[in-house]
This record gives sequence, structure tokens and C-alpha cells, in this order.
Amino acid sequence: MSTHRHVIAALVMNEPGVLANVAGMFAARGFNIDSLVVGRTENPDVSRMTIVVIGDDQMLDQVRKQLGKIVHVVKVVDYSSAAFIERDLMLTRIAASKENRAEVVQLADLFRANVVDVGHDQVMVELSGTEDKLEAFVELVRPFGIVELARTGLIAMPRSEKVPGVSPTARRVATPATTGRADRQNAPTTDVKPEDLPPG
Repeated sequence: MSTHRHVIAALVMNEPGVLANVAGMFAARGFNIDSLVVGRTENPDVSRMTIVVIGDDQMLDQVRKQLGKIVHVVKVVDYSSAAFIERDLMLTRIAASKENRAEVVQLADLFRANVVDVGHDQVMVELSGTEDKLEAFVELVRPFGIVELARTGLIAMPRSEKVPGVSPTARRVATPATTGRADRQNAPTTDVKPEDLPPG
């Protein structure tokens, strides 16, 4: 089977050890985590995990099932075949002399990035967007010299419905292409509804 990038969101209870349990589950089963981000939601008792994994469809099915077995995980939904918005945030410090600083700033403007700090021979740029956008910017500024770089990791939300009663997330959850009838009845994602997730 070919490997793909899969984006999964999980709502988890705000209790000590939940992140360790999830990370431990991935490590114990050898799942390849590309990104894992945890943040607060509109509900103070619940946090949202956005997990990006690289693997085939069979592995993705196992990830969903194993997440659903963790006691403090409330809901799990896979965005991979749904319409969703993703964002990653990056801060990068770029070497910029007086001779090439204008060129670095021009590149930042083209990507709608913000110059948030300027030093004697460096500039710090803040950029948000898809992973592809961030990677493209990194490659363009690499020749100038990347002094330091930090990224938050991916967060995602399903797009709002365009037709009343038809949700992109609901379509994915109701008919996952990678599971059979029995799996659909038992998989932890079968009862996920858009209203269970934070607004998006």
C-alpha cells in the first residue's frame, strides 16, 4: 500500500497524563507522527489534539481505533478525505545584511509574512499558512542563511457546510473508504458529528 499524509483531530479531556498516553500509544505501535499539536478549545474541560501521521490506509484505521480506546479521548475524526482548513505557524530568523535585507523583506511580503524583529544583521519573520507554503518560503530564503527556525505544527478544522445539512466531515465519518461495514459499526469515528468539534 502507498503511504499518505493523514490529518486526525481528537478531543481529549483536560486531565494529567493524557498527552503521555497518546504519545506512548503511537510509540509502542511504531506509528510515524509527523506533527502533534495540543491546544485549548471553547470548552475549558476539553483540549483538541491535531495529529498528522504518515502511513497507509490500514495504519490510519489502526490509529483511529487505538485512539478511541484511550479512556480520556472523547471524539476522533479523520480529515484526510474531507474539506478542511489547515494552518501552521512559523518563526524564522534569517541572516540579512544591508545589501540583501530589502530582498528578504520583499520575499516576506510576497508570502504575506510579517517581519516581527530586525537586528543588525538578521530579521525575524512570522509566517502562517499550509505546510507547502511554509516549506516553499524556507527554500527561497535558505540561500540567505537560516539562523533559527521554529514551527508550531499543524492545526485543522473542517470547512463549514455549503449546502444545508451536508457537512464535509460528516461525509467522511459516515463512509470511510478504508473500512468495511463491520469496521464502520465499531470504529470510534462513526458517531462523530461536526457539532461535537470546536467551531469551524
